[in-house]
Amino acid sequence: MSGALRMGTRRSPLALAQSGLVADALEAAGGGCAELVEITTVGDTSTAPLVQLGGTGVFVSALRQALLSATIDVAVHSLKDLPVGPADGLVLAAVLHREDPRDVLVARDGLTLATLPVGARVGTGSPRRAAQIRAARADLDVVDVRGNVGTRLALVRGDVDAVVLARAGLARLGLLDAVTEVLSPDVMLPAPGQGALAVECRADRTDLLQRLSPLDDPVTRAAVTAERALLARTEAGCSAPVGALAEVVTTGPAGPEIFLRAVVGHLSGSGHAVSRLSITGPLADPVGLGHALADQFLLQGADGSWGVPAR
Repeated sequence: MSGALRMGTRRSPLALAQSGLVADALEAAGGGCAELVEITTVGDTSTAPLVQLGGTGVFVSALRQALLSATIDVAVHSLKDLPVGPADGLVLAAVLHREDPRDVLVARDGLTLATLPVGARVGTGSPRRAAQIRAARADLDVVDVRGNVGTRLALVRGDVDAVVLARAGLARLGLLDAVTEVLSPDVMLPAPGQGALAVECRADRTDLLQRLSPLDDPVTRAAVTAERALLARTEAGCSAPVGALAEVVTTGPAGPEIFLRAVVGHLSGSGHAVSRLSITGPLADPVGLGHALADQFLLQGADGSWGVPAR
């Protein structure tokens, strides 16, 4: 086995925890050890809302530059942060088994989404979450917040009544005790790829592709591929109010299929308009399934005020 992999990671506590999990999985699979190399990204240093920063890519561009310059061998990403378009010279070498992708509510006094009082302040930096919160409870005051998991949890002790976070992140940080409600996908669909970790490397590093292949989970890859195909087809990024969740199910003699649900919310921030659609299709064609559901949204007449642009 060759030497330790230089594994690029963001510097946030969650990113370090996630990269540590990938390093442990690599060693357990016989792929050798890895040393974490901390990289600072634009998303880590700016306090501006993600929409203003451009959304997609703000957490990954510096990691990708480090890969292309051979400063690191591999990069670990939260898949929901990864742009859906191809990156020249890079390849997604592995998508690990997915953690629970649902969102959760962390509220004062053990409150849930249904029991929050009228006018309660709910913090999130995600237009996707904001649109779905407003659809479920138009009487709540949704406020924009930024910061790492610890920063947002601390807000519940004073600035807001609740925050919405990804369950996967809290699980990886050992903070699930803070959760007051796990939000059903019927209420809150997650971001495409949420809960999944991706390992990226240079396309010409065939040695690394072979070394990382045991980490790849085919079921997770199929599910997130469908979700990201929908996102790509709608030409929306992580700053748009688009949620999607694909699950591999067996409903009949045809064998495993993908059940894909998606939601598109209103970009204006006013009102509580969302559109929800679903589709089931073959496991062997996750891209086609994602495109087919995206086309249904586009046929509804979505325009520039919605999460998907007009064509």
